[in-house]
Amino acid sequence: MQPAKKLEGVKSASLEGKRIIIGITGSIAAVKCVELARELIRRGAEVRAAMSGAAQEIVHRYAIEYATGHDVITEITGFVEHVDYFDTADLFLIAPCTANTIGKVACGIDDTPVTTFATVAFGRKIPILIAPAMHEPMYDNPAVARNIGMLRSAGVIFIEPKKGEETAKMADIDAIVINVERALSEGALRGKKVIITSGATMESIDPIRVLTNRSSGRTGREIAKEAFRQGADVTIVHSGVLGVDGIKEIKVESVKEMGDAVMKELKARKYNLFISAAAISDFTVRRAEKKIPSSGSVTLQLVPARKLIADVRKAFPKLKIVGFKAETNLRRNELIEKGKAFMRSSALDMVVANDVGRGGIGEEENEVDIISKGEVANVKGRKEKIAAAVIKRAADLL
Repeated sequence: MQPAKKLEGVKSASLEGKRIIIGITGSIAAVKCVELARELIRRGAEVRAAMSGAAQEIVHRYAIEYATGHDVITEITGFVEHVDYFDTADLFLIAPCTANTIGKVACGIDDTPVTTFATVAFGRKIPILIAPAMHEPMYDNPAVARNIGMLRSAGVIFIEPKKGEETAKMADIDAIVINVERALSEGALRGKKVIITSGATMESIDPIRVLTNRSSGRTGREIAKEAFRQGADVTIVHSGVLGVDGIKEIKVESVKEMGDAVMKELKARKYNLFISAAAISDFTVRRAEKKIPSSGSVTLQLVPARKLIADVRKAFPKLKIVGFKAETNLRRNELIEKGKAFMRSSALDMVVANDVGRGGIGEEENEVDIISKGEVANVKGRKEKIAAAVIKRAADLL
């Protein structure tokens, strides 16, 4: 069995049944295309590739054949590969894409396999994504900016490069993959605005120490990514780092900062859905202005914290809200009843309940019960799987 076949769908089925063609041009970032192809395959995609002559001087076509499990198109022959491939293609991704290729595609010039493929993709109305890679002065050239603008107006999606060291480096592989997933998803949240809280909050005890909890924020981050995949305009409020171009991040630490940030966003923009996945502290603490001495006993005075969900529901009675309910060491039926009671008392539209006494906090996997009006769904597995289930059911609320 060709090695690429063994990787199909090992991470997710988000691209299952999709055929993606990668156009590789002459940037040093072409060396990353082996891993890029593999990551797409790991999500279920069938990947084919076309290379320009300049790209072949940087990475050998055998490496790309190994990565994809298919012959690589390096020239257009009597088999009219540029037509044949797009009979069944779902998306054309040019990564990396040089300034030269951007200009040629914008002007309809097709003198390499990659630019010829682009011409046919346009004609077949196949989605086109471009991940630029070049020196920063080239990317900042007005002519390049004009060409990018022309392609954007024609519907091409650009995955922004990372600027630094005088280069506009090709976006990270994860960023490219999630934009491919977004372009090919069902778009269950397309046109919707979603705000998500994630992770733990931290309350200052003194200038050095904090009161917090064990939440890693992974579930919230995965929910934000899944909402983005499904076409939503996403904002995440947390203390962590997500780093997905296109997802707005608001950094906070304390309960007050998180509450203030969420309320400010909800007042400023018309959101359709609020997912409160953060492990918001139930208590704040009276902060000492100086470091508390490390010798002797210390008494901390805990003060009940604001209930963000209650504040949001009162201010936005029509907003769809998903809450999370964590309990410890309950029978499943007891956990579900606790979740239903929480949904009623807080006027929520959906609740995700889990028993953290059995694990889940800070781990890659978890088990949850998704409770909505009329049904309960049990989901167990990686947090990416749980996030997909949460978003799928949340989309049904809208």
